[in-house]
Amino acid sequence: MSTTTTTAPTGLDALNNLITSTLDLITRLETVVANITAENQRPSPSTTTTSSEEPSNPHPEINPLSLASDSATLLRAHATKLSLLIINEPFTPSAIISILRQLTSGPLPGLASAAQICVASQWTKTISQDLGYRISRVLKGTKGLVAKIPGDGKALKDGPARGGGRGGSIANTGTLWAACDELVGFAKRGFGGNLVRKAEEMRDTVKDVMEELKEWGEETGSDDDEDEDEDEEEDEDEGGVKEVTQSLEAAKIADTQAMLDDLMNSSSYIPRDDPDKIRERLESCLRRLRLVTLLYQAVAKRRFKSLPQTAPPAEEGSDIPTRLDEIMVLLKKIPERFGSLALAFYELDPVEIDKLMDQCFFDCFAVAELLIKPWDGEKDEFSDWVVKFQAEVKKA
Repeated sequence: MSTTTTTAPTGLDALNNLITSTLDLITRLETVVANITAENQRPSPSTTTTSSEEPSNPHPEINPLSLASDSATLLRAHATKLSLLIINEPFTPSAIISILRQLTSGPLPGLASAAQICVASQWTKTISQDLGYRISRVLKGTKGLVAKIPGDGKALKDGPARGGGRGGSIANTGTLWAACDELVGFAKRGFGGNLVRKAEEMRDTVKDVMEELKEWGEETGSDDDEDEDEDEEEDEDEGGVKEVTQSLEAAKIADTQAMLDDLMNSSSYIPRDDPDKIRERLESCLRRLRLVTLLYQAVAKRRFKSLPQTAPPAEEGSDIPTRLDEIMVLLKKIPERFGSLALAFYELDPVEIDKLMDQCFFDCFAVAELLIKPWDGEKDEFSDWVVKFQAEVKKA
């Protein structure tokens, strides 16, 4: 009587099976992280929502930023070895299998776990969402590299794919390195440091809007010679436009970017007789914009820099995450408002200018009011500064 034994796949068969299962795992992890990020983009629940309805941290003892950083560092090292193995002869499936198993048992699940335990109720929606975005980039880069592994046992020839052929892995590896480095940098900045950076980026966006408005206010359309000079200056200004665009991307304010692009393409000028007093409104707006840039700077220095590297423990019942979420919503809205206001100036629309100016500075008052108290206590030096800021905005 003969018996039939089933042997496990070896060599290329085992490699191809593992490539498929690894890609499936990454896809599932991407879905998990995407769902977390989407949840953090939704409006905050009403104050009547009970804490039991809010997601809790399954592992409050673990710092998600540290976990994400460690996972990204390890993944980067494995990816470097993997990228070399798939372009060099002799092609060794067993070595590649070993690396894939290490990826799927350690850093890949670690990244998803970091996203899961970075709950918004403790780390704020801003930090949780930004961490998820960076983890998604690492997962996408890893997926691209794993997909490059040849299943036919022939090493890749590095370089771009041509004529339907197979390209190499250097480009994929470089993309993955950059994503890992960005995630590690994000983790190193910590809880307070990342909020400082976002405030500084938004301040730069407001400053860019202010500079564009100032330059526009200095333009006149009196004769053809000035139009010719303006064309010559347009190339010189491209660098500034690029900086504006990059700043807006970092702050992820796409609507404002589109508005600024429209501003730069506008050809309207303030009339010499200025019957609607556009210039008077512009001067008032510029004075207030300078104050708003100071507000962002002060918020970063006096409030966000005093925050710890890690989020306050959830069991302490801190209201800091809730306050910060409210503050960040307004801080992000202000540059968008000023982008709309700048468009109203370019369109020489006094009614829209007045309406949007009121909205802009109402938001500034609101965010200042939310920050008037320190994180612990009732008053400090910055509290007095906020009162003076509000008074100066009214004067302007």
